[in-house]
Amino acid sequence: MPSFDAVSKLAMHEVENALLNAQKEVGTRFDFRGTGTELEMTNDGIVLRSDSESRLEAGYEVLQEKLIKRGVSLQSLDPQKLEKGPKGSFRQLIKLKQGVEIEKAREIVKLLKESKLKVTAAIQDAQVRVTGKKRDDLQATIRFLKAQDFGLPLQFVNFRD
Repeated sequence: MPSFDAVSKLAMHEVENALLNAQKEVGTRFDFRGTGTELEMTNDGIVLRSDSESRLEAGYEVLQEKLIKRGVSLQSLDPQKLEKGPKGSFRQLIKLKQGVEIEKAREIVKLLKESKLKVTAAIQDAQVRVTGKKRDDLQATIRFLKAQDFGLPLQFVNFRD
């Protein structure tokens, strides 16, 4: 029976390349001189630091531009609250979302059932497996899911006949 998996994964090498490009731009741009603006990759995500709130926001915009150029969806970014640091500095953590959360997976399954498409969907770990009798039904399902906005970038992998 034909099937595919709907997943949400980040190309981490592209994120790292975009981060390096953003670090270079922040280091060379005149408006960032003397502001102590830094971008850093940690286990939690990407950390932005700066002396002023406006420079922190500008650094975030530079990061977004570089991610877009690398083909990384901005829907996978989860910016956290701005934190005040020592000596009037500011810090912001940007978490990177990967995988389809259970609530979103349930929403996808419910939408597919309501759509009257001749497919069945099952939640497996951080992905949704969709199976159908015909390949055309699965292609219609992919088009249907691409038209929806779930707040996360969906990729369709593991397409099998």
